[in-house]
Amino acid sequence: MAAAAKGSLTPTRVYLVRHGQVADGHTDRYHGNNDIGLSPNGVRQLEELAAQLTDVDLAGIYASDLTRALTGAAIISRGREVPLQIIPEFREIHFGAWEGLSFTEIAERYPAELEARFRDLISFRIPGGESLLDLSSRVLPRLGEIIARHLEEALIIVAHAGVNRVILSQALGLPLDHLFRLDQNYGCLNIIDYFPDMAVVRLLNGGVNGLAAG
Repeated sequence: MAAAAKGSLTPTRVYLVRHGQVADGHTDRYHGNNDIGLSPNGVRQLEELAAQLTDVDLAGIYASDLTRALTGAAIISRGREVPLQIIPEFREIHFGAWEGLSFTEIAERYPAELEARFRDLISFRIPGGESLLDLSSRVLPRLGEIIARHLEEALIIVAHAGVNRVILSQALGLPLDHLFRLDQNYGCLNIIDYFPDMAVVRLLNGGVNGLAAG
């Protein structure tokens, strides 16, 4: 599609948010499916984001079914007549035996498995958990359904670092084994415009001030 033709269409805009800081305050632990809540700072991060998004007309509000994402989405939905919809497929990757551990602890307890993951980042399945391919296979089809439901509308998804990286990797045309090149801070905002034949990432790991970028 030529640039002029693309410019004449209204895209489906996805505001993709990572949940706020978790209750234990750790940035180095792999919580995965552990249902940990938000810290007071994490709540504040989402309240600030919600305030900045007040004037954005949202046709849909979606969240993972884990508390840390649901809490953030509930904050954003306050005062809106749009119902919050829970999407289990947007859960964080299941880290299995590694859940709740730091990278150092994983390296000490599961050195062979960690090395195997480094060799095959896409397909290696964490003991008792998931691979990146497993994650992608449940996230992307559900995302496609939601985008199709909201053609030429705006919606917000509050999810997790791994889920967001999968979505962003697809939008950017990056292979999954490059996924960790994309940073996702607590409470960050990404903006993706979906046109019929392509996606355009307007904001990555930023704040809502990037809204003016088109």
